[in-house]
Amino acid sequence: MNKSKNDHLTDQQEGVDFARGPKSLIDRRTAATRAMLVTPDITRQPNRRTIEARKAEFEGLADAINLVLVQSIVVSVREIKPATFIGGGHVEAIAETVKEEKIKLLLLDCQLSPIQQRNLEKQTGAKVLDRTALILEIFGERAATREGVLQVELAHLTYQKGRLVRSWTHLERQRGGLGFVGGPGETQIESDRRQLQDRITLLSQRLDKVKKTRTEQRKARKVVPHPIISLVGYTNAGKSTLFNYLTGATAKEADMLFATLDTTVRRRVLPHKREVVFSDTVGFIADLPTDLVAAFRSTLEEVTDAHLVLHVRDISNPDHLAQAQDVEDVLKDLGVTPEEVPFIEVWNKIDQADEALLEQARAQHRSDVPVVEVSAVTGQNIDELISLIEDILAKSSRLQRVILPHEAAGKAHWLFENGEVTNQFSSEDELSIVYEVRIPKNKMSGFLEEFGPFILMH
Repeated sequence: MNKSKNDHLTDQQEGVDFARGPKSLIDRRTAATRAMLVTPDITRQPNRRTIEARKAEFEGLADAINLVLVQSIVVSVREIKPATFIGGGHVEAIAETVKEEKIKLLLLDCQLSPIQQRNLEKQTGAKVLDRTALILEIFGERAATREGVLQVELAHLTYQKGRLVRSWTHLERQRGGLGFVGGPGETQIESDRRQLQDRITLLSQRLDKVKKTRTEQRKARKVVPHPIISLVGYTNAGKSTLFNYLTGATAKEADMLFATLDTTVRRRVLPHKREVVFSDTVGFIADLPTDLVAAFRSTLEEVTDAHLVLHVRDISNPDHLAQAQDVEDVLKDLGVTPEEVPFIEVWNKIDQADEALLEQARAQHRSDVPVVEVSAVTGQNIDELISLIEDILAKSSRLQRVILPHEAAGKAHWLFENGEVTNQFSSEDELSIVYEVRIPKNKMSGFLEEFGPFILMH
């Protein structure tokens, strides 16, 4: 593989392989890595999740990259220690376990500073990674498309940039200055940080190009008169399984966190002959690293073009309420709310759900968003979901007839971009074009303002 000028770095240097993306944080080239998981329970910090749910989710993250999980514990943290995050007694006990069980990797379900990470490694004798690093590792394995790979590498390098002091062993060396400049020259860490920044800049430029292509694709989809239905939900809620059932597609599905990362789009003709586009997005998770949220924002923004949002929830998970809130928080940041776009809550995995848990969920549900209880595996109630999708799409848009004289024909692009043009034909005198178009409720005010004099039928 040829290396570009911006990609060059000598093979002897450690840390990041600039030519092929970030070096894996976990070395699994030989035997599977023996790992220990630590879930800090910060007693003075409110959390919408139970500690049991947080521990189970963290174990799921570790399982997503096939580590050998030797032990998983919860440690109580009354006050976060600046040096090690958790208390000294816990660190000593963990160090003993690491030695006895020959553990190579220690994972903490929190965000560690570079100093805390380095101190824990020194005191325990194991490699230490925090929640952010573990999620980055998973995303690094799952990314398949060009955009996904670029997004993950950008987030990965940004994360490593702040940790050069900790993770690279050759940084104490100092390079000599250029012969005619004099002075001590730049230290190795300054050189590496500069080259990291060069790589980050290069990736950002490449991502901008990909984002422009994605924007053009979205514009093209707007011209095609098909409503877009986006599936969103917490990771492992069963979105991809439901997407496959609804569209007959073969998107990867697995009972693990972040089985799929890349947005998949498929068309389908509904029973009443209306053609729609289904869009399956990346799964959400609590405390998603900031760098990854920024990197994947363009992917998530696919949801902003949706005419209907299916919020898929794993109703068999005792923590489903907290998971739903995490999803809603991210969507709200994107400006996607039930007030702006129609929502359907799809309570998935009812074939696995406890009846008492279901009854509790029904009692707590907000009445303004319709619910369908389904099983994407067995197909239970999927017909009911499709019927509700058709009803909402019909109610959320009104059929209008607009007549545009040839001198006003330039206005027609608004109809294609903001509505669903179902028919167009010449008027009897052939001096105008008549458009039959469905206008979503959230576009109606703009439609009336733009086409008031040209509307034939309300």
